[in-house]
Amino acid sequence: MPFLELLRTRRSIRRFQAKPVEQEKTDTLIEAMLRAPSSRSLNPWEFVVVTDPKIITRLAQAKPHGSAFLKDAPLAIVVCADPQRSDVWTEDSSIASLILHLQATDLGLGSCWIQIRLREHDTRTSAEQVVADCIGLKKGLVVQSIIAIGYPAEEKPSHPRSSLPYDKVCFERYGWGK
Repeated sequence: MPFLELLRTRRSIRRFQAKPVEQEKTDTLIEAMLRAPSSRSLNPWEFVVVTDPKIITRLAQAKPHGSAFLKDAPLAIVVCADPQRSDVWTEDSSIASLILHLQATDLGLGSCWIQIRLREHDTRTSAEQVVADCIGLKKGLVVQSIIAIGYPAEEKPSHPRSSLPYDKVCFERYGWGK
């Protein structure tokens, strides 16, 4: 599919069919995220691919809001990074995550980003610590997000072009062309 059509099609999917993602598609997702551009090719990101429903259910409880839907996803990819490796680890991890979303869409899968970094599990524990404990994350690595992936159990139409915030675009200088 043409790239702009892929962007038009991609939506955040929070309801998934009870159908596993085939290993071939999982392998394609992994290759795509590993091909993501990285500042100075430092590749500070690391990924934990999770298909065990018990672990996914525990990950879905990482924070009080915005992660519960993960329990029904057949595949979760925890996006982690080593902040000592690169000062732009958040940017590099975000780029890899976006590539992952787009590849999922191209494969006929749905996906949704679950923000973990800077989110709380409760007043004493961060969501990041809950996820790190759940997946046995190596000390020194941080968790940015979890990407829920699976076959969509919901359909969402593309956002119409008329809804795009063109007022956020300037030409030559800020404020010009608005």
